[in-house]
Amino acid sequence: MFKKSLFQSVAATLVGMTVGSSATAEESHSQTHYSEDTQKSFAGPSDLFTGEVQVDIVFPSNESAHYSGAYVTFSPGARTAWHEHPAGQHMVVTQGTALTGTRDGHVIKFHEGEAVWCPPDLDHWHGTTPDAPMKHFVVTASKDGENVIWKEKVSNEDYEKALAKVE
Repeated sequence: MFKKSLFQSVAATLVGMTVGSSATAEESHSQTHYSEDTQKSFAGPSDLFTGEVQVDIVFPSNESAHYSGAYVTFSPGARTAWHEHPAGQHMVVTQGTALTGTRDGHVIKFHEGEAVWCPPDLDHWHGTTPDAPMKHFVVTASKDGENVIWKEKVSNEDYEKALAKVE
């Protein structure tokens, strides 16, 4: 099992890359603007994703708000590895059709404008169908500094079983 936050995993994968709040102590009583050029964008590491995945951070967590947001774009057939979120995650599809599955075999297929809440500590994966890309916006909460615990990759067999359930 990998016990690292998504940001820590990516930082370890991509040399010199860290994600954190750009707010300083002096700015703590004002709004913080996260312009597109200040946020990290990277390819999902192959040990955590199957297929091509692009992660675009929109905002990091901070001292007051223990959650972060990112757009994640999946190529056709791409998916995450099994993982859980210690404090849960909301997923909102912004383009295409998403799939999310759990260890008990439950699979949800959801479309642009629809959302799924993944409760804390539930092993799951998410990705797209084999024939079209998908983009979703995720809001991921942190608990004790952790926002994700990564596990093994989803097998092709498990992915095919999930597809059969939603067709």
